[in-house]
Amino acid sequence: MATHQQAKKRIRQTARITERNRAARSTMRSSIKALETAIEAGDKDKIGQTFTTAMANLHKAASKGLIKKETASRKISRLSARVKGLSA
Repeated sequence: MATHQQAKKRIRQTARITERNRAARSTMRSSIKALETAIEAGDKDKIGQTFTTAMANLHKAASKGLIKKETASRKISRLSARVKGLSA
């Protein structure tokens, strides 16, 4: 257990930051899952809405440092290709 004041503070900060990151990561994954479900169902209206949301959440996660910028770009590119392939 931490005995110094600063170590105790860092434990509190880490717990708070971890919880925030977990929530943001969960939101990102949920939006991707919703888009994949819409793609499998072939629902064009829902695909448009969920793709915008998923893209925004991926960009937001990359800007917060949850995932790397390149990873976000790759995921967006692959999802975009699936959406485009469905509409073609």
